[in-house]
Amino acid sequence: MRIPLLLVLVALLALPAWAAQLPVPKTGAWVTDLAGVLTPEETSALEARLRELEATDSTQVVVLIIPSLEGKVLEDYSERVATAWGIGQKNRDNGVLLLVAMKERRIRIEVGYGLEGRLTDALTRRIIQNEFVPSFRAGNFGRGIDAGVTAIIQAVRGEYRPVSGPAPGRRSAARPLDWIIAMLIPLLWVLSATGMIGGMILGGGAGVFLAYYLAGAGVIPLVAGGALGAAAGAFIGALIRAGVRSPSRSRWGRGGPFIFPGRGGFSGGGFSGGGGFSGGGGRFGGGGSSGGW
Repeated sequence: MRIPLLLVLVALLALPAWAAQLPVPKTGAWVTDLAGVLTPEETSALEARLRELEATDSTQVVVLIIPSLEGKVLEDYSERVATAWGIGQKNRDNGVLLLVAMKERRIRIEVGYGLEGRLTDALTRRIIQNEFVPSFRAGNFGRGIDAGVTAIIQAVRGEYRPVSGPAPGRRSAARPLDWIIAMLIPLLWVLSATGMIGGMILGGGAGVFLAYYLAGAGVIPLVAGGALGAAAGAFIGALIRAGVRSPSRSRWGRGGPFIFPGRGGFSGGGFSGGGGFSGGGGRFGGGGSSGGW
């Protein structure tokens, strides 16, 4: 009984660290510039073009500029915002989110399911490198965003013709959580051989690693993540070890004995009013690309 009790206590202590998420802005504007890099004239011109795109093509492209990611993963936050805002039409999933993080100097084009055939990972990566990066490096963010949005609109309509150059990779860079998932199989094998002690060591390391990407490099999140990971690893290692020794007495159901939190948790529906867009609940699954300047 000591191990489950320890898990509960450590989980309660770690809740503030895990719950600290970069908030999703409450806005329904086509262009949300929280970093103040665009002039009012640039913002108005962009919004007019994006409204026209929705009126003619039903596609919704929304721009969000933030001062900082505050230690969060760009791709995860972008998908979370796009899903929470419900960009795109329901059952068509024709939404695009352009996210710019100023402090980290990072750009993300998040593409809805329905547009992944036109705005492929390779094409969005090329748009970032060809249209955004040159102007951003020169400090002209308004011109860069205008050029990038123009390219996105052209790509949606099948009109974008990128300049020649080395073709980028077909897929976006792997996310940290993807690497964690890829390591689960060898970790389970190690746990089956080492049991509780091995689970404590591996779980502690994994907890620190995951806490760093989810909550930043603060001491409290890292310590809490390591403690929670060590306790969970010891518990899982003991269960796996027991299952290996006596499979007839330890059998997992279809869903397994543990429930891991996903990145979702937000319902679409979007926003309306004030001349902004009205999200219809478009879905996103990680399509698009990221880049930096």
